[in-house]
Amino acid sequence: MNVQTICDANLKIQDIVARWPGSSHDFTIFNNSAIRGKFKRDEIKNSILVADSGYAQRSYVMTLVGNPNTVIDPLSGISAVSVDRYNESLIRTRNTVERSYGVWKRRFPILVTSLNVKISSSQSIIVATAVLHNIACNFGEITPRVSTEIESSIRITDFRNPEDNRTSRNAIHHTNRKRFLRYFQNAV
Repeated sequence: MNVQTICDANLKIQDIVARWPGSSHDFTIFNNSAIRGKFKRDEIKNSILVADSGYAQRSYVMTLVGNPNTVIDPLSGISAVSVDRYNESLIRTRNTVERSYGVWKRRFPILVTSLNVKISSSQSIIVATAVLHNIACNFGEITPRVSTEIESSIRITDFRNPEDNRTSRNAIHHTNRKRFLRYFQNAV
């Protein structure tokens, strides 16, 4: 089963979709989610989602700039350094998402092994463990240590999406992305 979550900086799960087969693409799940509809209808304001290369850049979804040399318009005033800073910031922010999955799975090891129950039951179990994870966060339960294997799998300095060299998907013309890139242009 492919599970999509949105978490906050405190590793609490803010949204979960647990109903798609494992072969489903992340972007397909997101495109059919209630949270995407809320963003699209402007029901959620002053918020953005940070996503990996499995998602398309949108005004409310920030993804890495793939290859800065192919997407930076020299007249934009945006430098490769600001793109690197932007990418580094997104990678570090996404680290929180990866950590939330690691902590959630450490709290509930059943999520790592196969659930020998009906699909509908497994969906309920997954959502229930997410709720229990959030309760544990609310009560300040000690966060289980995430293994070094999980932590080492997060590549902090990999600024490219190797499978994505299309300019249109990584274009800097998106207004929010430009705003963040300009911010990183001026960052020290």
